[in-house]
Amino acid sequence: MKSPAAKKLFVMMVLEFFIWGAWLPLIWGYMGKDGLNFTETQITLVGTAFVIASILGIFFSNQFADRNFAAEKFMAFSHLVGGLAILGMYWVKDFPTFFGLMLLHSLLYVPTISVSNSIAFAHLKDAKKEFGLVRMGGTIGWMLAAWPLYFVLEGKAGAEAVAASRNIFLVSGISSLVLAVFSLSLPHTPPKPAKAGESGFAWLHAAKFLKKPFLLVLFIVTFIDATIHNGYFLMAGSFLGSETVGIKAQWIMPVMSIGQIAEILTMAVLGWFLSRMGWKTTMILGVLGHAARFAVFAFMPQNQTMIILVQVLHGVCYAFFFATLYIFIDAAFPKDVRSSAQGLFNLLVLGLGDFAAKLIFIPLQGKLTVDGVVNYRELFLWPTGMSLAAALLLLFAFWPPKELDAPAEVSH
Repeated sequence: MKSPAAKKLFVMMVLEFFIWGAWLPLIWGYMGKDGLNFTETQITLVGTAFVIASILGIFFSNQFADRNFAAEKFMAFSHLVGGLAILGMYWVKDFPTFFGLMLLHSLLYVPTISVSNSIAFAHLKDAKKEFGLVRMGGTIGWMLAAWPLYFVLEGKAGAEAVAASRNIFLVSGISSLVLAVFSLSLPHTPPKPAKAGESGFAWLHAAKFLKKPFLLVLFIVTFIDATIHNGYFLMAGSFLGSETVGIKAQWIMPVMSIGQIAEILTMAVLGWFLSRMGWKTTMILGVLGHAARFAVFAFMPQNQTMIILVQVLHGVCYAFFFATLYIFIDAAFPKDVRSSAQGLFNLLVLGLGDFAAKLIFIPLQGKLTVDGVVNYRELFLWPTGMSLAAALLLLFAFWPPKELDAPAEVSH
């Protein structure tokens, strides 16, 4: 990343995911009995804020980003108001106001994930080679977000630690305001008005491209893979801490962070793999990473060493499928609807995939639990099978046009 623009885009990604990583891991305990004492239903409703935002973002926020706002100004406005909303959650104790502020923050934050991708693609000379390096900043930002919380929670336990965890909203809110200011220094990315005779709704124009078989197949596979990806985060923590695996509670997050470290390394070499293997093979390997990881979980649960080592595949799963997906969308869709196209697929990654994972894996784990013992073999065979099905769908039905493989198609 030699150019000043690329360095700014890297910092943008660091701050973008720092905001999210600051509050997500600890908000659930803070809302529980030792914190705000919300009911399970209320906690679930707060958790659906991202789902709602990803759906509404398709129709409103990404529409404005595509057709009406300069992207950097949209980022500045969204992070200013969204930052103030999550800052307010530091002081709020009642559910209606707490939920309202989280929803407002989500409605403004979620679209910026797509918009930040669009800004990056608009100003990178070769997206295949450079996007992985820029997006690596997001993973670094997510990991850096844990450090302020480490010092806030150090030496505290139980209810005292839960009470102190409300500082997540200060950390997240302040970083959001910093990104709001920083966004004004990003390269100018002008709006792209609709062409004459074309629908004024960018999201609708983007959705029409799903008539192309290769994009429809990719849309379906993205939904499956997003469901599996979100399912991992729902099931992995309790599995690692179970008597079968036997990893101590304080080591569960460090073990899972191995995957994030691997993600950083994989992002750094993603361009090299893409240039040699192409879209299809890279994505298939990303999907198969889930199958391999869950197969190890299913068949080798007592081999703690293998369970820890296989976390490395998280980097392959994310970079080879999701990061490649974002690069491909930028290549496959017209410039005037790319932000909405990113939002359309993020609807699956951040919204419907997460929702489907909760609908499928939480009841399934409950059904497979007898006397407090989970049948992890049967549980993890489900996402293993889903991964294999998605990989086969890509192998036999995903045939992007050859011209999309040309470097000129993904350079700006």
